[in-house]
Amino acid sequence: MTAADKLIVAISSRALFDLDESHQVFEQEGEEAYTRYQVEREDVPLEPGVAFPLALKLLALNCSDDPPRVEVILLSRNSADTGLRVFNSIRHHGLAISRAAFTRGSSPYRYLRDFGAQLFLSASPDDVRHALDAGIAAATILPSAAGTEASPQLRIAFDGDAVLFSDEAERIFQQQGLEAFTASEVAARETPLPGGPFKPFLAALHRIQQAYPEGAGPIRTALVTARSAPAHERVIRTLRSWNIRIDEALFLGGMDKGAFLKSFGADIFFDDQRGHCESARDHEVATGHVPYGIKNE
Repeated sequence: MTAADKLIVAISSRALFDLDESHQVFEQEGEEAYTRYQVEREDVPLEPGVAFPLALKLLALNCSDDPPRVEVILLSRNSADTGLRVFNSIRHHGLAISRAAFTRGSSPYRYLRDFGAQLFLSASPDDVRHALDAGIAAATILPSAAGTEASPQLRIAFDGDAVLFSDEAERIFQQQGLEAFTASEVAARETPLPGGPFKPFLAALHRIQQAYPEGAGPIRTALVTARSAPAHERVIRTLRSWNIRIDEALFLGGMDKGAFLKSFGADIFFDDQRGHCESARDHEVATGHVPYGIKNE
């Protein structure tokens, strides 16, 4: 694996750590009080946030004997002054994170491409939309209870339409109904779907998977989609045309996704529809809402 194949994930400070109490001070008392609050507590480590377990597993992919396969970048709306508590917390928790951008209230998304990030996770929907508009996979991390870590593997689950694939087919479903959607997908079953915002991120995961013997990889991926037969064929042929492996594919035909994600042991699940995100959260699965496509217009 070359340096160009490295997976770079940018995570906001509010996704990485629990900053709810601090943010409440900012919202209720303003920037000056917030700055004072953080400086007074800069030696008090922050508790892990929703994306913290994911960051741990991402960083665990790096072997001491090899060039790093993964880098996690911190992006924060904090100033460098208030951000000192964040960096102290990174050191306290033993996270190998050394690069960061502190932008004092402005959106940090504009630095994503400069850092080479393939994924951005944030608690700010506006920042996430900016990143998606810039062509970078991004999701809003939703608050959720921490689930029990079932596997040492990094397990990532994706919705299909408007996440891995474009929302081309979803638009037909929303505008013309299920019958028209099914007929369109059957007719186009040998025509690959265009890529969605998370295709490059899935490709980056696949490159890491290829560095390991079959069955011994530290990453496992799943497609968890509301599609069912006969609309499954186009999806399978699309992934085949991309030459990208997905380890598990669940075609649920409209069933709630949460229980399946829990059984898969997903460390995080990405979906464009809030209802599916809520189902995942109900089953203690960390969830990223992807505000992309017709359902989010």
